[in-house]
Amino acid sequence: MNEQIDKMDLRLLKELQRDGRLTNNELGDRIALSPSQCSRRRTRLEAEGYIRSYRAYLDREKLGLDMLVVISVTLATHNRDNARRFSQLINGLPEVLEAYALTGEMDYHLKVATRGLADLSKFVNDVLLPHESVQHVKTSIVLDTLKTFEGFPVPGTWHGDGTR
Repeated sequence: MNEQIDKMDLRLLKELQRDGRLTNNELGDRIALSPSQCSRRRTRLEAEGYIRSYRAYLDREKLGLDMLVVISVTLATHNRDNARRFSQLINGLPEVLEAYALTGEMDYHLKVATRGLADLSKFVNDVLLPHESVQHVKTSIVLDTLKTFEGFPVPGTWHGDGTR
């Protein structure tokens, strides 16, 4: 973490992570800072890369993406070119919400959203399995979501025991 970031910056980051649409006036009210100071700090934090972007989080189910699936993938061969080919494939697939390279038994875990079982079957059988980089695919359908990503724990604003 940058040495120039202070507790007020951390509070600002926490509030913006909760609601990126906050105006500098609203933000100032929440963290007890003037709107002009909020604006300067926000601009600096954006320039330094602490704030990467602002976006709207859409409702997956309202968009008809009723099936959420975790897919584990093992590569056919373990070399840089094959990993690059797989990465290119994954980055071109809008169904893939997140993708992680792993240590351990499986090489990758993918978080995938589809409209249903038929679309999932097409995705696995027509896209993933035929790809030259892929050896094995294991799918797990998500039955229930216990927690979704709501932002990173901002140092100095949480207690490490789950309380904030």
